[in-house]
Amino acid sequence: MRIVSGKARGLKIKTIESDSTRPTKDMVREALFSIIAQEVPDSIFLDLFAGSGAVGIEALSRGAKCCYFADVNKECTKVILENLQKAKFEDKSTIYTLDYEKVLGKINDVKFDIIFIDPPYNKGLGIKAIKLISSYDLLKTNGIIVYETDEVEDIPDVIEIYTKFKEKKYGRNILNFYKRKE
Repeated sequence: MRIVSGKARGLKIKTIESDSTRPTKDMVREALFSIIAQEVPDSIFLDLFAGSGAVGIEALSRGAKCCYFADVNKECTKVILENLQKAKFEDKSTIYTLDYEKVLGKINDVKFDIIFIDPPYNKGLGIKAIKLISSYDLLKTNGIIVYETDEVEDIPDVIEIYTKFKEKKYGRNILNFYKRKE
């Protein structure tokens, strides 16, 4: 897996060899960042259920001010740190090895521009995470939540104070884009 664009373009990053992780493919990451390209520079980014950290590192490579990475799996956060060191982005990063609910409660004083959520598919964790993001008011008024799902997963167009404004399908992967209701 490689970083697609920006300062770390072409950097090969390490992934986890496990059934419990499913890295976002280069093609999907490239499509994601072409959609949110204008929002990324100088943004505060959260990569929730981060896995290898590829999405957050891509955001940093494209000019995000900082990125918070969270994954409950210790092996994942170890790999995230290795990848950040390789990309020379560790000074712009904070890593949590905690359950997503604990992380969202712990960082409730941060306002994010972009939150990327890629939980295990078909378990309802993304919807629960978005509800917590709403209750902690973690997203800036004009911020974006991107929720990656599987094509079989049925998710609502409105979750709490957020409404879906775009949906893009790439193979079995679907990127769902949410913003604050107007």
